[in-house]
Amino acid sequence: MNEAIRNMMERRSCRSYKAEQIRDEELELILKAGEWAPSGMGAQSPMLVAVQQPELVKKLSAMNAAVMGSGADPFYGAPTAVVVFANTERPTYVEDGSLALGNMMNAAASLGVGSCWIHRAKEVFSSEEGKALKAEWGVPESYEGIGHCILGYASAPLGEGKPRKEGRTRIVK
Repeated sequence: MNEAIRNMMERRSCRSYKAEQIRDEELELILKAGEWAPSGMGAQSPMLVAVQQPELVKKLSAMNAAVMGSGADPFYGAPTAVVVFANTERPTYVEDGSLALGNMMNAAASLGVGSCWIHRAKEVFSSEEGKALKAEWGVPESYEGIGHCILGYASAPLGEGKPRKEGRTRIVK
């Protein structure tokens, strides 16, 4: 089996992180993978905002938790959060942002970096506080939050994946 396919099959969501920040080279490669994700008509609408300031990562996590009505840390202590936005003026903006998130998580796994897709970016960045952060980061108003890709080194082994359900594939010839 080729390495790319093996990497996709072995990648797992990480929900427990070491405090240690990932290396700049790793972050750059993960972001590059997000930039190279397919997009509708090649429009490349997603914008990626990587946040590594500890106070700001904690603030984003708290904003995300507030959407859930929870006091828990939905970022699981990850030291990096990449917020993925996409342009709502594109008919495929959700798909475009989702592909960027998928590419980044697969790239992270290939580099030994843990990752997890955290939802609620749409709600976080439609709040007044979220809109202010978007403006501060230079993200246009027409861009909507698609998801957060949290990154860091796993504090424990990620374990095995669940067996795949049978009957989910059809081949029509």
